Amino acid sequence: MKKILCINSSPRGAQSESFRLSWAIINHLARRYPRAELVHRQLLAGNTHHIDSDYASELGAPEHRAQSPLRHGSISESEVLIRELEQADCLVIGTPMHNYTIPSVLKAWVDHVVRVNRTFKSMPQGKVGSLRDRPVLVAVSAGAIYSGASARQPDFLTPYLTAALQTIGLRDITFFSVQGTAFGREALHQARKAAEAEVVDHFLASMTGEAGPVDTTHNQSKVST
Repeated sequence: MKKILCINSSPRGAQSESFRLSWAIINHLARRYPRAELVHRQLLAGNTHHIDSDYASELGAPEHRAQSPLRHGSISESEVLIRELEQADCLVIGTPMHNYTIPSVLKAWVDHVVRVNRTFKSMPQGKVGSLRDRPVLVAVSAGAIYSGASARQPDFLTPYLTAALQTIGLRDITFFSVQGTAFGREALHQARKAAEAEVVDHFLASMTGEAGPVDTTHNQSKVST
């Protein structure tokens, strides 16, 4: 593995539970692949734009024009984000659950990278992804409980994100979650422990015998905003 792309979408940034959990995943990946370059993109309202009229016009154009190198408006941002994803050997996504689904900034990122005639094609048999498959590890935080026997709210996040990523060819998707973060300090502590145990269980077999936690600042790392 040469490059890891980490996408975080909480408006709370590094103070968020989804960021914390995503970084636990990054630490495990860094232990396994110490030479991997880490590219971190923090999605915020000010640096992640929604698609515009130029994007919509180009998507509605014939295929040869949709693949033209001439880019205007948010279609150029789309190309940057797609190339960033194409170059990654692993994708880590940190996201809170907002109103049962993903935040609008992560939806904007999805709209940029799920692009007809670029990352998928519409065929008679349905949509066919153009990207090579790679591991996708998703860290989700939620104030309430959305899965298991104690679930008390709907979950539109995991099925939507799964469907969107599978559309472009990414099928190796694993979700980790820290749930019930709004239920008080002790509940949050237990939720963190449970989420971190999920991550450890996932990596245990491949990480046996590796060194302790890695400071990812020692990797070749760059931050995109």
